[in-house]
Amino acid sequence: MQNWFHIFPRNTGLSLYAWIIFCLLPFYFIFRSISLMEIIFGIVMIILFFTTYRLSFIKKGWTVYVSVGIQIAINVGMTLFYGYVYFSLFLAFFIGNIQNRIGFITLYIVHLVTTVGAVSVGFFTQSQIFFTQYPFIILSVIGVILLPFNMYNRNKREKLENQLENANKKISQLMVFEERQRIARDLHDTLGQKLSLIGLKSDLAGKLIDVKPDSAKNELTDINQTARTALKEVRELVSDMKGTKLKDEMLRIRQMLKAAEIDFYLEGNPELINTPLLVENVLSMCLKEAINNLVKHSQATSCHVKIQQSTDEWLIEVQDNGIGIPEKVDYLEEHGLQGMRERLEFVNGTLTIKSSNGTTLTIQIPHVIQQTYKGELS
Repeated sequence: MQNWFHIFPRNTGLSLYAWIIFCLLPFYFIFRSISLMEIIFGIVMIILFFTTYRLSFIKKGWTVYVSVGIQIAINVGMTLFYGYVYFSLFLAFFIGNIQNRIGFITLYIVHLVTTVGAVSVGFFTQSQIFFTQYPFIILSVIGVILLPFNMYNRNKREKLENQLENANKKISQLMVFEERQRIARDLHDTLGQKLSLIGLKSDLAGKLIDVKPDSAKNELTDINQTARTALKEVRELVSDMKGTKLKDEMLRIRQMLKAAEIDFYLEGNPELINTPLLVENVLSMCLKEAINNLVKHSQATSCHVKIQQSTDEWLIEVQDNGIGIPEKVDYLEEHGLQGMRERLEFVNGTLTIKSSNGTTLTIQIPHVIQQTYKGELS
């Protein structure tokens, strides 16, 4: 149900002034009556209708259907005795706001049948009044037929949009959390060990500076080299945080493999089309890690990289002719493959590893990530 309590329906295609006219019109039809009792009865019916109509938005459960039943009865009575059929539009709007499918269909059918039946009878019992407003009655019946479905679908769409918006907010929060975790992990791996080493060597150099000056000098040289290495890795980390394009990463991969004297073969286009930066960054980081592992551990002489972008997924396959993967329990952790899987899991991606006549790593990310990303920006 709607979470607002207005007597005048909104988002129906009619202005507020049109609904005000529909509220004032019944008094015109009532005061046309000659009998004072009919006028009083009509006023009571109008007050009762709008009271139950407003309560329908507040109440829940079976009381809603009781209120709608009363309104349908009043609508039929006003149509038959006074020739006023426009309460049916208020009812059509409200029924369209009922989210329970069975309740919606039941009330829709009851309301449609009673309205059409009352209008049909009214053409015989109130022929003069009905024929003077014949075009408006036809429009009202059309509204009774179409308006509930229009409102039902619109509310359902708005509900799905709200759910999508909430999901995108949650994804955005998870992205921030995951990025913090990644930065913390990378900083720990990059700086933690080296800073500890610098601390130990500094203490050692301080102890040796008077006893063994040459050894102290060597320790200071190691400290200088370790600090430079840490600085270089921090710069690389910052560069990765800015986001890496796959085509730029491919240039560095060519240089690395050439320096390692490993033949490189590329299949596919590294320039991805309409790819979110998050996805391309994950692909680039995973490919970088895969090539690092290949150079350090595979003892391969050739490397084949296949890049494929389809309507369903992004796929990167890295194949070498090296020694394959040893059967170690901690191999994933030792060689950074666990980190690759964590990155891919964040974008619903997968990492598949096959070790036969070398090693084949397959990186896959479904295309649904692109839709989520776009939804977040909209």
